Amino acid sequence: MSGYKDELRDYLKEKAVVIGEVTLSSGEKSNYYIDCRKVTLDAKGAFLIGEVLSDMLEDADAVGGLTLGADPIATAVSMRSYEKGRPVSAFLVRKGMKAHGMMKRIEGPIRPNSSVVIVDDVITKGGSVVEAIEAVEAEGHRVLKVVCLVDREQGGSEIIRGKGYNLEVLYTPADFGVFAKS
Repeated sequence: MSGYKDELRDYLKEKAVVIGEVTLSSGEKSNYYIDCRKVTLDAKGAFLIGEVLSDMLEDADAVGGLTLGADPIATAVSMRSYEKGRPVSAFLVRKGMKAHGMMKRIEGPIRPNSSVVIVDDVITKGGSVVEAIEAVEAEGHRVLKVVCLVDREQGGSEIIRGKGYNLEVLYTPADFGVFAKS
């Protein structure tokens, strides 16, 4: 996995790291942005993500998280897990209850009382991950751990771990040579 993990880091640095002032979803300003969708929605990026994260699933029945950041990650991991002979289903958590059709909050072939791994692209304040955790637990599923591609190191990982969840982070901004302005 190490070779693929290094290759994924380099690919994220090349394709996803943007230097310049941006406003984050939290409303805070930053001197850099990590647009993981440029990698998670890319064929090579999806392969690398699937390869690296599929080895981190332990005994999970399913993998997913809050739409939109988690969707391509969960799909890539699910596909690669099948290729490796250990198929794990993907799911997504809507930002709100669907108002028509089956009126679901969680979509995908997830069995009742599943053990799941929550994934996300970037953790800043941890809100998306916590929302996904609360939604899957409300439906009776058990969260084994959380895996994210990038932790911006702005308090989110502490919140997630403080709630008692195991969080595995692949990269921090320093891995890309990026540092927040003081």
